[in-house]
Amino acid sequence: MRILHLTPYYAPAYAFGGVVRSVEGMTRALVGRGHSVTVLTTDALDQQSRYSGTLEVVENGVQVVRVPNLLPNLRGRYNLSTPEKMGRRAAELLPQVDIIHCHEFRTVENLLVTPLAARMGKPLVLSPHGTLAQHTGRGGLKRLWDRTLSSAVALRFNHVVALSQPELADVEALWPSFGRRRVPATFSTIPNGVNPSEYANLSGRAGFREKYHLGDAPVCLFMGRLHPRKGVGFLVDAFKAANIPNARLVIAGPDEGMLDTLRPLLDDRIIVTGYLGGADRLAAFAAADMLALPAVGEGLPMVVLEAMAAGLPVIVSPGCNLPEVTQFGAGLEAEAAVEPLTSALRDLLPDAARRAVMGEAARALVQERFTWDAVAAQLEGLYQTWVVS
Repeated sequence: MRILHLTPYYAPAYAFGGVVRSVEGMTRALVGRGHSVTVLTTDALDQQSRYSGTLEVVENGVQVVRVPNLLPNLRGRYNLSTPEKMGRRAAELLPQVDIIHCHEFRTVENLLVTPLAARMGKPLVLSPHGTLAQHTGRGGLKRLWDRTLSSAVALRFNHVVALSQPELADVEALWPSFGRRRVPATFSTIPNGVNPSEYANLSGRAGFREKYHLGDAPVCLFMGRLHPRKGVGFLVDAFKAANIPNARLVIAGPDEGMLDTLRPLLDDRIIVTGYLGGADRLAAFAAADMLALPAVGEGLPMVVLEAMAAGLPVIVSPGCNLPEVTQFGAGLEAEAAVEPLTSALRDLLPDAARRAVMGEAARALVQERFTWDAVAAQLEGLYQTWVVS
């Protein structure tokens, strides 16, 4: 099959965001299964800067086609890309592909490309990546977008892929509001994944601990954007309330409005590293003893899957949509509030034997349920609904 993935941003070497890592993982896995894959995207690198490399390259067997953003500042302020000549480039690529898979829903890319695809009779699949619900952020902009733009785009999709059962419920509740199409869209649930081999034998533990003066302390890692939705404020308060002797909390991630709020709460037991990429990011997993993500409004967080693949037990909130964590004994679930998180930290962080048992269960859970090869096989079966390769 020839598959085009449409996404607002794609910079795997830099990628911190879960959507980029998700698109990278699934496209590489599809190439590994013998498919031809193109990613059509923009030159957005992060919230403020542009990708500076060659705009059209092959990366890990995936053809990546980037177009410039006209107004890159809108990325940082509104998470909105302004792709230049994307319609023209899409018109050149679409005749060569069998199916188009779009990532995120309310994007300029979808406004430009889905009408062309529909006119050519190309099947369209959407992965919202946990962005559908208005409470996940930018609710006012989402409501305005839906009133003015969403219906026409939504009715072009043949299928919507949710990451979890709660997201599937969001899709099923929202889609009827967009109106009826002659052939109704169908829905399914396919999770994110990881490549377990990439996390099996991590190095860098000693160097990371030395750099951040962690010594032999039990370390809880938070990795994610410093944004209220990620629950990092609750986690800091809970860590201080738990008051576990010699323990450390490492907060890794780019600031998206929370750092000034957190600064007055920090002490010498709490280390803020900023964004970590590449080897530094893997070293953080190697150096940690567990991961906590008390987020709300997630789809299915990549960082939790990656931590479990690295053998770390996890504390997750119900908003992470991973009930398998407790079902498999891979960690604990706690509400995104100070008291439940305090209790969970006291139960897990000081107990090395329990962490070891849960870490092994975490690895087994990822291997059984959340590998990219298994995800790609499910996507392949979905695509074949419309395409005979």
